[in-house]
Amino acid sequence: MANNLFVSYDLHEPGKNYEAVIEAIKALGNWAKVHYSLWYVNSNLTAKQVAERVRATMDANDKLLVIDASNNDAYWYNLDTEVSDFIQQNWHK
Repeated sequence: MANNLFVSYDLHEPGKNYEAVIEAIKALGNWAKVHYSLWYVNSNLTAKQVAERVRATMDANDKLLVIDASNNDAYWYNLDTEVSDFIQQNWHK
């Protein structure tokens, strides 16, 4: 069974290569664009695998969050430390 994943990103200067990020997301499986930078993807990949693939198209300072709604898992890059800590502390409460 495939995973229900949500992919959210914020691209920052200098690159902002939206086309590469969007193409990486579309290549993951069946997808729908929910909001400007929030996508739903149905894929056999895990949150970590999706994050690694999308991250490869981003600049070092861009932010990425992948939530696996099927397996209650998430993986992210460059979230503010306070936000990251809060998620980790509260995720499995």
